[in-house]
Amino acid sequence: MKWEGRRTSGNVEDRRGSRIPGGKPGGIIGFILLLIGAYYGVDLSGVLNLVNQVGGATQTQQSAPVQQSAQEAQLSQFAAVVLAETEDTWGDYFRRAGHTYSPPKLVLYRGATRTACGTGQSVMGPFYCPADQKVYLDLSFYDDMRRKLRANGDFAFAYVIAHEVGHHVQNMLGVTRQTQAMQQRAPQAQANQISVRVELQADCFAGVWAHDVKNKQLLDVGDVEEAFQAAEAVGDDRLQQQQKGRIIPDSFTHGSSAQRLTWFRRGLQSGDPAQCDTFQ
Repeated sequence: MKWEGRRTSGNVEDRRGSRIPGGKPGGIIGFILLLIGAYYGVDLSGVLNLVNQVGGATQTQQSAPVQQSAQEAQLSQFAAVVLAETEDTWGDYFRRAGHTYSPPKLVLYRGATRTACGTGQSVMGPFYCPADQKVYLDLSFYDDMRRKLRANGDFAFAYVIAHEVGHHVQNMLGVTRQTQAMQQRAPQAQANQISVRVELQADCFAGVWAHDVKNKQLLDVGDVEEAFQAAEAVGDDRLQQQQKGRIIPDSFTHGSSAQRLTWFRRGLQSGDPAQCDTFQ
């Protein structure tokens, strides 16, 4: 992706210079559990259930000066550019619809951090917390993608960020509230299916963003293929086969590889969020 020299978002909160007690280092198991094939569900049910227990606002952490490698510095800069591009895409969409887009904050952290959804840990992978409208990201997950899942390239990384921002768009559109209410009333298998539909819509929204980036001629050769590979790599069926040696469709919470690729492609080809209705 042609990102160098592009605008960076001012909505980045860097907490990498601070930690909280009990934080655990990141890892591929947590990345798979939440970002990809997690059994926590789309709305971070395993984390969001803590909201009613701990309640209230997030305790903000003040970051000390950040010590980072050259690669990490580049990744943090890239993430800020991707976030800025999502702000442009969704700001324009909401404006055309007669509304105002309030972009999410991107929180960079290491190990663990406090959120309005409870304590976030890097073992959970990147996630969106609707209670404070922030995307939480430990940059170490990029190496997990590359080494463990073979999802290589900067645009694979961008796809994941755009997917999490897609959950923020759902929150603004009221989808998050409605689906959470539906899941609370549904048996587990049906609740899982609702989760799948929400995740696939976030994939489609990521595709809408990619369509906009493509129209700006910011894509390099191979970028789209990188995103396709990432979408397929994080399918529930592929991950379950790798982890368990068998596939259990009723336990899917994010969708199969084919489903994730299909909905990302739909957003990419149409550039129209109206084409992302996974609930019909």
